[in-house]
Amino acid sequence: VVAGGTVELGCSVQGDPTPRVQWHKENGDLPWGRHEVDQEHTLRLYAVTAADAGTYICTAQSQLGSAAATARVQV
Repeated sequence: VVAGGTVELGCSVQGDPTPRVQWHKENGDLPWGRHEVDQEHTLRLYAVTAADAGTYICTAQSQLGSAAATARVQV
């Protein structure tokens, strides 16, 4: 992604019961005030800076277990 732009990272989950979804950044925090997660569990990062580069992890968890997927962002 180009610095100053927006990046979208999708996380598609299914399950019964519906899993709880969380996003986090490996070795850091999600950018304060510059991210959101919508109802489809898509993570959006706004006004991206070089500090936002890294690996982002989507974790889906229910009483039956958990699963995770990663996405790498380069700025």
